[in-house]
Amino acid sequence: MTRQMVIRIDDETKERFQRVSRMEGKTASEKMRELIENYVRKADLSQVVDDLWDRIGAKANKQGINAKDVDRIIRETRASR
Repeated sequence: MTRQMVIRIDDETKERFQRVSRMEGKTASEKMRELIENYVRKADLSQVVDDLWDRIGAKANKQGINAKDVDRIIRETRASR
């Protein structure tokens, strides 16, 4: 389901944005959706963290480290503080 978003910008910026969007063969709405999607993809840290944990997990598995080892290491590290 798509929803409408209303933003306010000055007339000159709107006209320039529409012109630049047309030069790319896109409507202003298409270009705005693209910009917002790219922004959210880059700014959404949860995805970055998930990807990082996946890479860490894969590397740990290759080295034979399992969840119990990780729990033990965390407990030992906390106890040493």
